[in-house]
Amino acid sequence: MIRTYGARAAAGALAALLVLAGCSSKAKDSDDGNGDKATAGGVRTGKGISGKTITLGALTDMTGVYATLGKSVTQAQQLYVKQLNAAGGVCGYKVALSVRDHGYDPQKAVSGYTELEPKVLGFAQFIGSPFVAAVKQRIDGQDKGLVLPQAWSAALLGSPYIRVIGSTYDIETINAVDFLIKEKGVKKGDRIGHVYFEGDYGESALVGSKHIAKEAGLTVVEQKIKPTDNDMTAQVTALKQAGVKAIVLSAGPRQAASLVGVAAASGFAVPVIGNNSAFAPQLLATQAGPALMKNYYVASPSLPIGADTPEAKKLVADYRAAYPDDALDNGIVAGWTAASAFGEALKKACANKDLTREGVDKALLSIGSYDIGFGVTQDFTDPKSPSSHESVILQPDKNVTGGMKVVREAAASEAAEAYTPGA
Repeated sequence: MIRTYGARAAAGALAALLVLAGCSSKAKDSDDGNGDKATAGGVRTGKGISGKTITLGALTDMTGVYATLGKSVTQAQQLYVKQLNAAGGVCGYKVALSVRDHGYDPQKAVSGYTELEPKVLGFAQFIGSPFVAAVKQRIDGQDKGLVLPQAWSAALLGSPYIRVIGSTYDIETINAVDFLIKEKGVKKGDRIGHVYFEGDYGESALVGSKHIAKEAGLTVVEQKIKPTDNDMTAQVTALKQAGVKAIVLSAGPRQAASLVGVAAASGFAVPVIGNNSAFAPQLLATQAGPALMKNYYVASPSLPIGADTPEAKKLVADYRAAYPDDALDNGIVAGWTAASAFGEALKKACANKDLTREGVDKALLSIGSYDIGFGVTQDFTDPKSPSSHESVILQPDKNVTGGMKVVREAAASEAAEAYTPGA
């Protein structure tokens, strides 16, 4: 009897020790019921953090409409992550980038998001306004992970989790048409053409051209196309017959080369201005190269990769060292800017001891003035507004680094300043 009682007492004591040990473990690594945990250092973590690694997602286009830009965006972000880790990472964690190529295919983009979302803290890249819009409800409703897309549709505004970096397409187009009016002779009573992709990208840009056209007394002649439409002969013919004095292009690099090349070949010498994703320097080596350098312009959310700033020069040197065989283009700036902004949010979240998705989102929303040296200061504090209303106007030039020179510095037109997306 004495031995039985002693065995039971020992078992009870062991159970008590296990309970205490469990309590002690939870004090060091507690779970709040949502999968978020507090580590021994007091920093809360959650989805996307495993072991000593923070994983970010990148949904890119390496094989579709924006293949050249997608490659540059991705490699710039991989370079940023490498340098961040070399400097010690964030809060003792290394950062990893998990990349998926959707080829600008809607089904692949959504399935890629579905695959990566449970595994990542957020997305430093998501190319394609229509694809981001397709999962916006999921991001806002249940996922709540920060997404910094390479997409500028006004439809993405209003979310504390999807933050557009730079002016949205409608604002960018307002600035583009303002340039045509002030610098290229477009005047009241004129017609301007607008060739645009169907979907959120093109239709957001069209809102901008219609807005400033109404204010300036212009008429917009619309030409809607699909991302798979590469020959712009029919569109050029229609716009020439309509007597437009200039053309806005909200499409991709392939469409830019075709449109400008066909227009030049037919003697239709009007200025064409594209949104920020409608150019790649590789086009300068095509037959359309001379025409692009003469009559094509691009509205950009930042200075180009070849900008004369210390930050731009360092990025060029670092990128060339990392990828010596690859061309320099503005996809590098877009990728680097988004990765840097995400990195800044991670650092602030670390200082706040909250590396959960919610903590990183809040950290970015606290950044009211962020400039990485490319001419435009970003304000992330208002989810209903893009981080900037400014645009830089660029022109193709094969003789400068990155193939683009600045013809108008960063500025917001009066029409863009007064405009509220979605109003």
